[in-house]
Amino acid sequence: MFRGQFEHAIDDKGRLSIPAKFREVLREEKTLVLTSSDAFLTAYPLTEWRALEERLRANPKFKREQRDFLRFVYSSAEDAGIDAQGRILLSQGLRQRAGISREVVIIGVMDTIEIWDKARWEAKVASAPSPEELSAKLGELGI
Repeated sequence: MFRGQFEHAIDDKGRLSIPAKFREVLREEKTLVLTSSDAFLTAYPLTEWRALEERLRANPKFKREQRDFLRFVYSSAEDAGIDAQGRILLSQGLRQRAGISREVVIIGVMDTIEIWDKARWEAKVASAPSPEELSAKLGELGI
């Protein structure tokens, strides 16, 4: 499981260091699949990506919304190999699509990693529901 948040900078070549805690979780995984899914990038370990593909493959693609979703996700998906220093290359296209500049926040979200532009992440956190509102929502979900 990926947990926590870390601030990092993208270097001049577009490389981003994966936090050591996340590299421990990845262990033998040497490839992440990156997608632009909103105002951030999602990094899937290759095994998680393949499991997602199996679930998607099991779903019929007859509805327009499903085809549109698949088109959007797959058109932005890129493999990112993890180098010997624990870095991945974020293509310029993905960075532009997600509005990512040099300073980023990397957060763990269970089985995936999200990569946010630091300013966007700070705005997201500032607009987040209060702890009381979150507790109420979790209660509604039975958690």
